[in-house]
Order: sequence, then C-alpha cells, then structure tokens
Amino acid sequence: MTRAVIAFGANLGDREATIAQAAAELADTPGVELVAVSPVYETPAIKLSGVDHDAPGYLNGVLLVETELAPLALLDVLQGLEQAHGRVREERWGDRTLDLDLIDYGGARFADARLELPHPRAWQRAFVLQPWLDVDPDAVVAGRGTVAELRAAASDEVRRR
Repeated sequence: MTRAVIAFGANLGDREATIAQAAAELADTPGVELVAVSPVYETPAIKLSGVDHDAPGYLNGVLLVETELAPLALLDVLQGLEQAHGRVREERWGDRTLDLDLIDYGGARFADARLELPHPRAWQRAFVLQPWLDVDPDAVVAGRGTVAELRAAASDEVRRR
C-alpha cells in the first residue's frame, strides 16, 4: 500500500454534498482506503489571470489514502469521479463542480503527459498545504521541503470553515 495525498475543490453546485459524496465514493473504490479527511477551507477562485473575487469561492481540502493502485490508475479513478459529478473541462483553471488532484504518491517523482508528481504547483498553494498540514504535520513535498515550511511561505488566502 502506498500513501497518496489528493486535493479536493469545488466552487459550483452543492459544494459540501459533492465533496462528501466523492470522498465516500473514493473510500468505496477497491484498492483504496481512506485514512484522513482534512478540515475544509474556503478560498477565492484562482484563474489563469490571478485571483477572481467575482467567481464563486472554492471549498478546498485534502484526503489521505492508502492505495494498491498505481498512480495513473488512481488518476483514472479521480477523473472518473470528477466526470460523474459533472466536471466540465472547457477552461483551464475554470469554475468546477469537483476537482480532484493527485498531489503526492508515496514521495515519488514522476512525469508524463497526464500526470506530474509531486503536483507541480501544490508546494506554492496554501489551499493545498494548510489542509495537508492539518492531517499530516510531518509531510514533505519531494524536492521542495516540508509542508510546514512551504505553508509558512505561501501567501494565498485560506479561511477555515
């Protein structure tokens, strides 16, 4: 079994219900054991152009899982859950009903056309780092440092719900 960190976010629809249902569905996935669910944080939307206070805000957090699935197989599960919950991919960093990102997979470094591990921007994002720190205070982002140090340096706005 490998420990994986999955970031979740939603800013459209019934955000709380969608996140709860997706977490339950992930926990019911063969080869995946849900270990921890972080507190939920509210954050403004971030678009390619920067923070968009006019867009609906996000609920964000992380899930820790233990999995027998390989990284790309886990990514397939996550993308299937997104699609089942109405995720539409029309605009990069656009509004969404559900976003599930594989952030870390046992500290592995990996890159191909579909997946980069660790997630290439997670080390800069308080909306990933803060909930990750809440559930795993000793976590490390491979090649970047401890989550605690990275969180201290991240300046994006996060507010616990």
